[in-house]
Amino acid sequence: MRGTRRPPTRTSRLLQNRWAGAAGLLVALLAPFVNATPYALSIMTSAAIFVMLAAGLNIVVGYCGLLDLGYAAFLAVGAYTSGVLATRFDLPLLATVPAVLVVTVLAGIVIGAPTLRLRSDYLAIVTLGFGEIIRITANNLDVTGGPSGIYGIPHLADGPVAFYYLTVAVVSLAVLGAARLGRSRLGRAWRFVREDEDAAEATGVNTYRVKLAAYIAGAIWGGLAGVLFAAHLSAVSPASFTFLQSALVLMAVVLGGMGSVPGVVLGAIVISLLPEVLRDLADYRFFLFGVLLIGFMLLRPQGLWPARSKEALRSEEALR
Repeated sequence: MRGTRRPPTRTSRLLQNRWAGAAGLLVALLAPFVNATPYALSIMTSAAIFVMLAAGLNIVVGYCGLLDLGYAAFLAVGAYTSGVLATRFDLPLLATVPAVLVVTVLAGIVIGAPTLRLRSDYLAIVTLGFGEIIRITANNLDVTGGPSGIYGIPHLADGPVAFYYLTVAVVSLAVLGAARLGRSRLGRAWRFVREDEDAAEATGVNTYRVKLAAYIAGAIWGGLAGVLFAAHLSAVSPASFTFLQSALVLMAVVLGGMGSVPGVVLGAIVISLLPEVLRDLADYRFFLFGVLLIGFMLLRPQGLWPARSKEALRSEEALR
């Protein structure tokens, strides 16, 4: 068997380097020293929030294999909950976090409990409908400001630089928490369900509870990202939570490598920053954006940074 496998390449060794995450965090911390203009800080903060969204969706799609096409709904639930409480009751945004956690967990249970017995395309259709229901409901309620949304949401920090570093700190903890979940006993159960749900059920895994736990965890990540989103823009409106937003988050997960936390972070950064890099091309930037994404998918169908199992890593160590 030792002679039938190829030795690990330099690229694979680099991707599995334990210091890659620390290097990425260091780059994020040093970025304001390179360019600290308000525009650059706004783009970098939006990218960090997008990373948190992708990490949350990776729990649902990458770990557990549940196709979710309406993930922006949890972003909307978190943003609107914090925005309504902060503007209507004059609460600091940080004080709304417990309420956001409760509401997002309830939203995860409400949509997950009756629908997670469905599979594949049927589940995708239901989650897509859930995302549209949340957006249309927010568009028609007075408490959410209707089509105009909510304005005057207080900030979480004084100044864009301080808020950027706060966002990076929160997102880093969220990414680390998602990675730890993936390596836990519950994470292994999620992977069993993803690979073969019937076999997992036969071995004693309560697949319904395991899938519901993944959905609730993803909802919490999305809701907390919604708080950061509301604080960043100081306003929320239904136009920010369309199907396109959910599709972009799902694209980041697939592009980076489903189930791979570093890959999802890389995919989210590419998806969020690439349109800004191509902004000088005006009307052609979205065309080129799509062409580049197709090229990435064709050249790296497994993702930019694919997930590796412990068994594969041990085999590579043995071949060195």
